[in-house]
Amino acid sequence: MKLSSLSIIIGLAVQLALAAPEIKPRRTRSLLINPDAQPDLPRPQNAQRVSALSAATSLNLDDIQGDILIGMKKNKEMFFFFSIQDATAFKSKLASDIQALVTTTNQLLSVNTQPTTAVNIAFSNSGLKALGVNDNLGDSDFASGQFADASNLGDPGTSDWVSGFAGTGVHGVFLLASDTVENINDELANIQRILGDSISELHRLDGAARPGDQEGHEHFGYMDGISQPAVDGFTQNSLPGQVLLPAGKFIVGADGDSGSRPSWATGGSFLAFRQMQQKVPEFNKYVQDHALNVPELSVEENTDLFGARLIGRWKSGAPIDLAPLHDDPALAADNTRNNDFTFDHPEVPDFNIRTNQTNCPFRQISRSHCTTQKAHIRKTRPRADFGTEEQNHHIIRAGIPYGPEVTDDEHSSNKSSTDPSLERGLAFVAYQSSIANGFKFMQRIWVNNANFFISSTGVDPIIGREQSSAADAPRDITGTDPLDATRSFTLDIDFVVSRGGEYFFSPPISALAGALAA
Repeated sequence: MKLSSLSIIIGLAVQLALAAPEIKPRRTRSLLINPDAQPDLPRPQNAQRVSALSAATSLNLDDIQGDILIGMKKNKEMFFFFSIQDATAFKSKLASDIQALVTTTNQLLSVNTQPTTAVNIAFSNSGLKALGVNDNLGDSDFASGQFADASNLGDPGTSDWVSGFAGTGVHGVFLLASDTVENINDELANIQRILGDSISELHRLDGAARPGDQEGHEHFGYMDGISQPAVDGFTQNSLPGQVLLPAGKFIVGADGDSGSRPSWATGGSFLAFRQMQQKVPEFNKYVQDHALNVPELSVEENTDLFGARLIGRWKSGAPIDLAPLHDDPALAADNTRNNDFTFDHPEVPDFNIRTNQTNCPFRQISRSHCTTQKAHIRKTRPRADFGTEEQNHHIIRAGIPYGPEVTDDEHSSNKSSTDPSLERGLAFVAYQSSIANGFKFMQRIWVNNANFFISSTGVDPIIGREQSSAADAPRDITGTDPLDATRSFTLDIDFVVSRGGEYFFSPPISALAGALAA
């Protein structure tokens, strides 16, 4: 071939390459995790079909931000909290570049459509006001903000709060999720380049699924996310024991949402964020020191049993209501069985759910001076304790662990390090259409209520605190020993410390170039 002909061919190839549209590489692996114990997400075509068939629900999965219905499935995640410095510049970019980055529910359901890094955004009430949006979203807790709600949530003041959460200065949060930290950092740098000086950073928190066989487990070591509700119009087939609820319990403007909302908010959801530090070495030491003495169980088994009685599940995720004395990993991994229980056992002769706590503890029997114990999972979802499954007070949990694994020094000293870089815990995220009926109700009326269900049941032993009680206030708990429900244990440390948070609204994607950018 002559040199001139070759030059012409190369030139044409270069021109065609320059004229071709940019082709973004497709993912070959999901950015989400999917532990066997947790409910599966629907396949994209099934989710679309269910949504289309459920006319009353009318879920637009291309307008609902991806984080809301996905739940606790993220591999790596960053929460980037910011304040708005230049509303005009911010709104301009929100309506163009930022809206184009925000990930839909449909995109996350398939590896083929997942972006390199998923991006979601939510605004506090003060953030909406900074944008000039003064519409009443019909949620008084959102309007007041979480800082004003601290005492109602059981926080003993706000001295332990991250400084960025103090007051109402947080205007918004970006939620960035991917399978590598590098991807997240690259996308954050892109967002900061786009927005420039129109925002300033207040706080950031990096989360990640725990490594190896601890994937899906929180830092105390227990499998998490098993009891997520099913959403009508999204979930194709609810699992045994999985409560099926109208989408309006979580999605504003959908069937079942009784609030009065502006039309632009339809498809959004209220996000309750809490940074919850976990004192893991202290928890482990407490459990070891209070190993039970059930005959025919080893010391290790009796230790694990005590912890399981506090949580309501074994570390594998098997519920103690179905496996009261021995862990059952096969049960834990079977999501058609691991959530199929009610705390009631009509098959057992003379079983009384209000007095029998052989399977799962809930109350004191005779020691009236004790603050008693109800297992954590029974405090946050009472199931048949009120006769039938409660329908009005559920949340979609979408949190993720943050912080490193316990170090050798912490393990040997049985004490959490004071080094801020070693803080660990749960970046708690809850979605609901009403904060008062969702997160706040669960925290205030169930978790922190010593007279929940029946009198003298006590507060949640893991995350509970009676209103205005001091940090690390000692309390006695009973009901933990299955052989002696009156046996008392003194709990003199808070295993979970609130580091603060905020209430946000995660708007429909269409609003980012509409009402919020007007």
